[in-house]
Amino acid sequence: MGPVCTGTPPAHGIPHPRAAGKFLFVGKHKLDVRGVTYGTFRPGPSDDAFPGPGMVARDFAEMARAGFNSVRVYTAPPQWLLDHALEAGLRVMVGLPWEQHVAFLADRRTRRGVEGRVRLGASRCAGHPALLAYAVGNEIPTGIVRWSGRRQVEAHLENLCDIVKQEDPGVAVTYVNYPSTEYLDLPFLDVVAFNVFLESTRELTSYIARLQNLAGDRPLLLTELGMDSRRNGVEAQARLVHDQIEASRAGGCAGRFVFAWTDEWHRGGWDVLDWDFGLTTRDREPKPALEAASRAMARPPLPARGEWPRISVVVCVHNGEAWLEDCLQGLGRLNYPDYEVVVVDDGSTDSTRDIVARHDVRVIHTKNRGLSRARNTGADAADGQIVAYIDADAWPDEDWLTHLALAFASSDFAAVGGPNICPADVGRVAACVDNAPGGPVHVLRTDREAEHLPGCNIAFRKSALKAVGGFDPRFRVAGDDVDVCWRVQEYRWRLGFAPAAVVWHHPRATVGGFWRQQRGYGAAEALLEAKWPEKYNAAGHVTWGGRVYGPPTVVFPGRGSRVYQGTWGEAPFQHLEPGHSSPLWETASMPEWYLALSVLTVLSVLGMWWSPLLAALPLVIVGAGMTGVRALRSGWRARYADGPVSGMERWRRMGLVVLLHLMQPAARLTGRLFTGLVPWRGRARARRFALPWERRLEMWREEGWPVARTLRRAERHLERGGSAVRRGSGYDAWDLRVEGGSLGFARVHSCLEEHGHGKQLFRATVKPRLSRLAWSGVVLTGSLMLWSSLDHAWMVTAVLATAVLLMVARALWECGSSVAALTDAILDAEAALAAARRAAPPAPAHRRASEAVPPVQSDLPPALARR
Repeated sequence: MGPVCTGTPPAHGIPHPRAAGKFLFVGKHKLDVRGVTYGTFRPGPSDDAFPGPGMVARDFAEMARAGFNSVRVYTAPPQWLLDHALEAGLRVMVGLPWEQHVAFLADRRTRRGVEGRVRLGASRCAGHPALLAYAVGNEIPTGIVRWSGRRQVEAHLENLCDIVKQEDPGVAVTYVNYPSTEYLDLPFLDVVAFNVFLESTRELTSYIARLQNLAGDRPLLLTELGMDSRRNGVEAQARLVHDQIEASRAGGCAGRFVFAWTDEWHRGGWDVLDWDFGLTTRDREPKPALEAASRAMARPPLPARGEWPRISVVVCVHNGEAWLEDCLQGLGRLNYPDYEVVVVDDGSTDSTRDIVARHDVRVIHTKNRGLSRARNTGADAADGQIVAYIDADAWPDEDWLTHLALAFASSDFAAVGGPNICPADVGRVAACVDNAPGGPVHVLRTDREAEHLPGCNIAFRKSALKAVGGFDPRFRVAGDDVDVCWRVQEYRWRLGFAPAAVVWHHPRATVGGFWRQQRGYGAAEALLEAKWPEKYNAAGHVTWGGRVYGPPTVVFPGRGSRVYQGTWGEAPFQHLEPGHSSPLWETASMPEWYLALSVLTVLSVLGMWWSPLLAALPLVIVGAGMTGVRALRSGWRARYADGPVSGMERWRRMGLVVLLHLMQPAARLTGRLFTGLVPWRGRARARRFALPWERRLEMWREEGWPVARTLRRAERHLERGGSAVRRGSGYDAWDLRVEGGSLGFARVHSCLEEHGHGKQLFRATVKPRLSRLAWSGVVLTGSLMLWSSLDHAWMVTAVLATAVLLMVARALWECGSSVAALTDAILDAEAALAAARRAAPPAPAHRRASEAVPPVQSDLPPALARR
């Protein structure tokens, strides 16, 4: 063994790399890890698993000349090896080996032996300035994980990380995983590291996107990639290694390690002679792959000016003096060859004007007209092909625009966005707000395609933004990003997600600021529901089709995720299937849950005059308890941007996170109620009221057209009028349904009779229906009313009778308005199509009647009607 390194701070004043967001930094400078693996080797005379110092020094010097800046070793190195790495300008990722291929959790002695070896390895290297990171393990086999239990393995790895941080608290710690156990949930790691051997660049690109989303807001390192030249040839190895490095860079990885420096490899007491993954031979003769890797590693991150699209960055600000300076400084450091910054000052009354004047940006001063108008003003003034938006309380990573441009260049996305991450130095309240629900998050359909992108980090092709009409001015504070994303998708254009296009976004720094923000979001939801009623259910909630990224989802205790391992654990790629909580558990996080608890509380109070209603009191307790348990679990699981906390500070933060989880639904509910998004709102917009009974419609056509044409036009008519309408699925016998509200709706069934020579009889039936909520509410409340009358509790009977009458009247009104809206839409659609047919020139005689009908796709998309 070499000399023991002390645990003192780094010598020479060289700081260790630290993980921040999706990247590694040394001080304030981003570190792009360009690495190669080294070893393992046959133990030498000093029992170190490395060649002699002279050979190591020569190898490290050659690595540095080839453009590498890091080396990964698989055993704790002696100090002389770290010294040679420092002299060559290399950083070392130190593997701390232990018996990962055995059932290490089977007995306490083995487990303690593992802990002791990890502690000894970390203590040998602690404090050395050449350190990059520690790896507390490498590819635990799936069978061992299955035998030991996933949770137990995760807890074991967390314990090993804690041991390393005790010995050397200033260095990042990771565990090197691989695709077969990607399901391991290891949120305590500073860096997410994976060994990935895929010989298809397309598959590697797709898998990197998946790994980026598994990594979340942490850096992703590819710790092994490469190809065996013995089986594939040295030229194929060179091509693939070059493409793998390019794919990892384009995918936004914080770094990559090529496996391996040399074909010399020793494992399990034997020299491995049937694999040749090295960039050099066993005699250190370079292969073509070394030159290819060197070329890819040394390639400048950006081509020359003119090869990239011009981007206009728009910053909209209203009284943003607190963070605007950081935003503009960050924009000034962008590593992109062709961009401009346009600041739209939306009527600020603080020192915003003075801050902007100190920077080389274009500025537009306007009256306070709201966020959407400010964003449109910036887009109108922009001269770039791409318009990128960032909030004034955020600043970008230096390669933000690069990754946005790469995403646009590699796809047909109309808009692209990336993650917004809380910085580390925001203070206690902001760090807790970062763990609260309701923040600006992205929603992904796939690993690369988004359903929603928040406005603090989104970029558009300018032509696409203009085509959809820009941002809607009715959204003055929030909601504009959701609306514009939906309109883009109505044009059947796609939204892209670039995981490395990072902006650092400040959460609200006070509890009052968080309350006002969530109230504003609730009001914006009301405006969105009024414009997009079909996106919302009767309770006023939108259902996203993709995965919502944000604070960890709190599932019902005992109903967590499960791993698909295959029969007998033989599935080659094992994955995690998320747990599904009960609907009631999920409802407990919604704003309307507080309304339900209020109703139950009122019933409990009425129990003072009629004791059977006291049965509602346990429901109040259980409901409030569910809300409290969700908040407590969220507070316990919270992880903060400024790192782990302990002692009283942990309990203070936990209490604050719990408070924010309890506040958020109430704030959102307040904003909704005061802006009209209430459960009892009407959702059918009709010119008249119709009695809630069935309507039968029959219309004769001298020249026919498909049923779908009438239904599509009726659907657009209802959408333009603001009614909540949805289509029947392939399993439904009805065609369209209009929601009158939470208690009543109407559906239309249609039929087409062909009578020869193009003549048709179109039949439609519009039927009103009461919802299950209406039936259950009336039956339950009516039963309680009768029961209370038999007990002569007349005050309670009067209250319940009033409730029944109000529910019945409301249900009939909703049914009637739905019938009227749906009937008028069908009649108007038929009349418009008949008028259009009469005005159109006759079709040539040689064409069939069906060919004379314009295709359905020629109809304007609903988005155009919304404009």
